[in-house]
Amino acid sequence: MKAIEQLSTEVGTAAACRSLGVPRATLYRHRQASMPSRMVSPAAPAATSWPTPPRALSDQERQTVLDVLHSPPFADKAPAEVYATLLDQGQYLCSIRTMYRLLDQQQEVRERRDQLRHPTYHKPQLVARAPNQVWSWDITKLLGPAKWTYFHLYVILDIYSRYVVGWMLASRESEHLAERLIRETVVKDRIVRDQLTLHSDRVPAMRSQTVAQLLATLGIIKSHSRPHVSDDNPFSESQFKTLKYRPEFPERFVSYEHAREFCDTFIHWQNHEHHHWGLGLLTPSTVHHGQAGTVLAARQAVLTAAHAAHPERFVRQPPRPLALPREVWINPPADGLEPRILQLPQDTNFVPQLSQTP
Repeated sequence: MKAIEQLSTEVGTAAACRSLGVPRATLYRHRQASMPSRMVSPAAPAATSWPTPPRALSDQERQTVLDVLHSPPFADKAPAEVYATLLDQGQYLCSIRTMYRLLDQQQEVRERRDQLRHPTYHKPQLVARAPNQVWSWDITKLLGPAKWTYFHLYVILDIYSRYVVGWMLASRESEHLAERLIRETVVKDRIVRDQLTLHSDRVPAMRSQTVAQLLATLGIIKSHSRPHVSDDNPFSESQFKTLKYRPEFPERFVSYEHAREFCDTFIHWQNHEHHHWGLGLLTPSTVHHGQAGTVLAARQAVLTAAHAAHPERFVRQPPRPLALPREVWINPPADGLEPRILQLPQDTNFVPQLSQTP
């Protein structure tokens, strides 16, 4: 490095490094390492004190301007409006920019117009440990016979048993039709006050004052999904997907009677024939009407007999039927967190009836 240092004084650093094949960065690191370390950091430069210009407003004049801006005639007006009004009155205090600067020093410059503020929506967390504790309802469109024609299918679903407790097919979406369906279903299922939570999306019919007043009268807790969050109403969405992915689902329904007949057949199949994976391969009707224990006991007897006949076919343990879930959640809480849920009674002695109000 001494040779490079000597040569750099004659031909320059870049030429010396290039001639000896040494990177300049190596030379710079060597120079920095050989420099004595500074034990005391340099003091920060003192703030520059600028003299007050002679044309600046005095403290008294500044206070006068602020008093005028705070006065009742000008308290809710912009500085430009105040400036123009004072000129028309034959008075000049300062420029518009100075008014803004004085207000800014007082932290009084901000947007004063009404701005759209989106409310904070809490994630709904609902749990059902028995039928008739949490219902979910939604509306879907079915294509009609002609373009831009639809039939609207209203469905109320028990999230614990996946049982359709009420449904209706109509030609329009209406809060009054929704109120009628909810009222009839609650009466037929003999729902008592403070027993049920009704969960839905945020479409106008579901957030209407008519439905809200009905739920308050019946003592039913209402719950809504967050805007644009389809996962907040998963059971109704899944049920509609099952409906529309059926092999016999038509591209269009030729009439109201056609759509009504199809929905009636599908809901009967879903309630009484479909063995649901989420219910331990039980039908929704079996779970909803409290027959799950009897069916599971009969299945266990069949499996026990099969195990006794051929125990070698069951390697790990004797076979057992799939268990029924103890609880069903909408947005289950994360592990280790205490959920904010609604406490509801566990009354399962109700026999729902199907509503088919046109």
